[in-house]
Amino acid sequence: MTHTLPLQLRDGHVFVEIAGELWLVDTGAPAGFGASPTVTIAGERFELNADYLGLTAATLSEFVGVPCVGLLGADVLGRFDHIFDSAAGKLTVSTAELSHSGQQVRLDDLLGIPIVTVHIGGRPYRMFFDTGAQISYLQEDALKGFPAAGRVTDFYPGVGEFETDTHDVQVSLEGVPFTLRCGTLPGLLGMSLSMAGTEGTEGIVGNAILEKRTVGYFPRRGVMML
Repeated sequence: MTHTLPLQLRDGHVFVEIAGELWLVDTGAPAGFGASPTVTIAGERFELNADYLGLTAATLSEFVGVPCVGLLGADVLGRFDHIFDSAAGKLTVSTAELSHSGQQVRLDDLLGIPIVTVHIGGRPYRMFFDTGAQISYLQEDALKGFPAAGRVTDFYPGVGEFETDTHDVQVSLEGVPFTLRCGTLPGLLGMSLSMAGTEGTEGIVGNAILEKRTVGYFPRRGVMML
């Protein structure tokens, strides 16, 4: 079954509207949660916990600054093909295979969380693709020499709020150029990403690559189309 949902990019975060309520779309979270014990998408019904690592719908709403009823994580998103069309404000999801023309990007995954290979200065970096991240992240030493882009307050489940200085970093994803605003994760969190299996400089590619373009995200086939 194929279904189209209203899509919103608000305050640096990606939301879909389901039955008149907003849900945060987060490919970087292994499991979703919500104020409701279930959510139905494209005819598929999913059972949800009330929280993830202590983060509830109420605290999530406070952190992102947008009232929402929960978060759709990789356990839910990984069951569908997706086409994100931010310009048109819609997300198409399907239990069947969808297609989208563009540059093909290979997706690896860890616990259902997608990993892409990004080139920075000609060097490859394996990084998580996290639509729940309002900015991207790299180790601090990798950011040296890039233009400063101000300080940002962000949050991470199990860590809470933190502040980071950011830089504008020119990157290439299978030849497609992007400018990513990158910060540095708190020490223990950055170390946990490295231990999770990313190679080289661990990091996160945030949802900026969804802005002003149509992106096909097909986790079941390990492919993204830009």
